[in-house]
Amino acid sequence: MIKTAIIGASGYTGLELVKLISNHPKACLEAVTSNSYQGKSFTDIFPSMRGFESLVCTPFDAKTLSGRVDVAFLALPHKVSMDFAPQLIEQGIKVIDLSADFRFDNIKAYEAVYQPHTAPTLLKESVYGLCEINREQIKNARIIGNPGCYPTSILVPLIPLLKEKLISSQSLISDSKSGVSGAGRSLSLTTHFCEVNESFGPYKVGNHRHTPEINEVLTGAAGTPVSLTFVPHLVPVTRGMVSTIYAQVRENVDEKQIRDTLKKWYENEPFIRLLPPGKFPNMSHIKGTNCCDINFHLEPESGRLIVVSAIDNLLKGAAGQAVQNMNIMFSIDEKAGLDWVQTPL
Repeated sequence: MIKTAIIGASGYTGLELVKLISNHPKACLEAVTSNSYQGKSFTDIFPSMRGFESLVCTPFDAKTLSGRVDVAFLALPHKVSMDFAPQLIEQGIKVIDLSADFRFDNIKAYEAVYQPHTAPTLLKESVYGLCEINREQIKNARIIGNPGCYPTSILVPLIPLLKEKLISSQSLISDSKSGVSGAGRSLSLTTHFCEVNESFGPYKVGNHRHTPEINEVLTGAAGTPVSLTFVPHLVPVTRGMVSTIYAQVRENVDEKQIRDTLKKWYENEPFIRLLPPGKFPNMSHIKGTNCCDINFHLEPESGRLIVVSAIDNLLKGAAGQAVQNMNIMFSIDEKAGLDWVQTPL
């Protein structure tokens, strides 16, 4: 059994991790930590988790986890994980970080958006945990930077098309919509019910902190600088994410080449679903799954490609992908704990 700890278990992502690990056939939960809820039963934080009364949040202490835990999930705010991860690595515990602290190759790109990095050596070592793209590097990693939800929804469909030189690296645009849980569990005026209900609009236009993460990975895929225009929107639903991406195909590229390329990359991937022509991704169809649904439309007159992807922001966009990363790191079935059939409602 893979012994796990969830550091920062009192948020929505922490909750999802508890549920996934508790039902995982080859992993068990040894500890959950929360400095703000220490001493509290998990059911006091999440009443829906009746039956988990014995799961009590403790303060973080890497030394007490040493020898008890094989891997720790850091479900912590950005700028906090960089302090916790080195302590865990020092104790021989692998780390899967769900914040942005270990996602970047370029430390200057991270620091321009967040803050000075206090663990630069570990940042150099970390592997970007986009499972379907970096599987081989993930296998031997001891620290993973789990991708953000918006980046996952954008990178999965675009990387193959850029790698295969089917689309231009210029003039890329993503119009993305997320459910409110993407903002986390902390209180905020912009996510209050009265502010979100029956409302819809963009936010952080031109300065969303996921943009540098997306551009760094796309630049690596394209082999040339990429600057994607990213416009996120908040929609009045709890969970789910849809990205509608616009790109220009290269000369003489047709619909068959696009479909064949996406099939070549993803037809054997258990969590990537390329939909048939005419069927487009929908938030309700991926809710509660670790899947990313993809389809596209090519306008032959303009050469404009419209790619649509959908994920559950709390699963494939966070906790589900983190467990998928764990499965790869420990060489077990990648689908373990994640392979189930969801109801459509």
